[in-house]
Amino acid sequence: MSTENEGTAVPPAPSAPPVPVDTPAASAQSPAPEGGAPTTPLPPVPHGQPGASEHGQAAAAANAPYASAGAGAPGTSGAGHAGPAQGYGEHGQNQGFGGQGHGPSAAEAGWPPPPPATPSYADGGSGSGGWGSSYQQQQPAPGRKSGRGGLVAAVLVAALVAGGVGGGLGYSLAKDDDGATDSTTVSASGGGGDFKRDAGTVAGVATAALPSTVTIEAESSSGEGGTGTGFVFDKQGHILTNNHVVAEAVDGGKLSATFPNGKKYNAEVVGHAQGYDVAVIKLKNKPSDLKPLPLGDSDKVAVGDSTIAIGAPFGLSNTVTTGIISAKNRPVASSDGSASSKASYMSALQTDASINPGNSGGPLLDAKGSVIGINSAIQSTSGGGLGGQSQSGSIGLGFAIPVNQAKYVAQQLIKTGKPVYAKIGASVSLEEGTDGAKISDKGVSNSDAVEAGGPADKAGLKPGDVITKLDDLVIDSGPTLIGEIWTHKPGDTVELTYTRDGKTRTADVTLGSRQGDS
Repeated sequence: MSTENEGTAVPPAPSAPPVPVDTPAASAQSPAPEGGAPTTPLPPVPHGQPGASEHGQAAAAANAPYASAGAGAPGTSGAGHAGPAQGYGEHGQNQGFGGQGHGPSAAEAGWPPPPPATPSYADGGSGSGGWGSSYQQQQPAPGRKSGRGGLVAAVLVAALVAGGVGGGLGYSLAKDDDGATDSTTVSASGGGGDFKRDAGTVAGVATAALPSTVTIEAESSSGEGGTGTGFVFDKQGHILTNNHVVAEAVDGGKLSATFPNGKKYNAEVVGHAQGYDVAVIKLKNKPSDLKPLPLGDSDKVAVGDSTIAIGAPFGLSNTVTTGIISAKNRPVASSDGSASSKASYMSALQTDASINPGNSGGPLLDAKGSVIGINSAIQSTSGGGLGGQSQSGSIGLGFAIPVNQAKYVAQQLIKTGKPVYAKIGASVSLEEGTDGAKISDKGVSNSDAVEAGGPADKAGLKPGDVITKLDDLVIDSGPTLIGEIWTHKPGDTVELTYTRDGKTRTADVTLGSRQGDS
């Protein structure tokens, strides 16, 4: 069984998503595995942290072991590079995205946490009345035979016969009265099993999508691990999920995927991208009847659109929940809180569909059953901290990686086994009070904040410039800029609006590329 201590806090993301400038401001298949305990949410944001929501909430991952918050990596308020995360420094510095910082110091980290309390099912051992507890049937004690005993038996037989007659008479009377003119009951025309559910209904979408959704169990070589979700990406046996769902199985661990019909397959990691929090695994001895889920267009999703989430919250496989898209382009930074963890950044789809630990990696579907996102993180009011005793559930704030981004990343992972990130070639600050993404004075290990000959350098950007827009989206922090850049591909050209010496300027920047998480 895995255990987890309090982890490192991740500062919160800005509460408001980037917006256009001119826009006004079915039952469980099996109990959860012992090692599949979900993590608990991050501790509350310290008062005064940048971008904290109005209740000072921290975001927690929708599966073990991950948590989501915002403005940067644990213990940082310093510089971050608009490229892949580099991990956390010894003294709470963020080297992710080329940055350094002097934010809050990190707590001693460890994971995963103890599992939440769940009903205990006995396996035939002694019990005391709980669900699944065993019992011994008490046999009647031998007694003396007597005439009175025979009489009692006769009376019982008579009572049973009378009960049978009474029951039959009651049924006959009820049947005869079914057609009475004063009856107010109405009988359905057909049985429930004959009812055909339309494709556009929640039941219809769930019926079509569930067979292509799997519950993933990942276990490290030391026996630690967790449970998450994934879905069929193609007919070759590739399953799309979150990086943090399979992270424990990357180096010599065990990985399996179980379908709703109970069939379980061993799997292997094809590639994983910690910065994007996306991973692809492949089934061994895959079945021949795989049906990939259709992929939608996350760019066309609108606030208010209906959503359907499928996953294994708290190990309860094949759970379906519904909601709507409550926001787009929500900047979210996530980390499992460990000292060696690297931050993930996303410009997320926000949904109020109930998402809990164990939903990570599962599909977020639209009303037609097309995948529009990968469920990845949740917001929580818990004050217990990562690994604390408090285990919060859904409060209606869940975050999903847009499927357009996930599809691109998955294709790169299948092709090369490594992720490719878009970048501007500049380190940006993650500290508060910048009102944008400020290009730092120094990069990683005192390197130049603006990469010589890189995209930002060619566009004329310099240390101290504050980027306030990317195309028509407002940029209010470094993490927001990083998340937005990563929704693009290397080679895309974007317009950056920035301020220098009190004056507003613009520059066209052709994004560069970087391969791998290191």
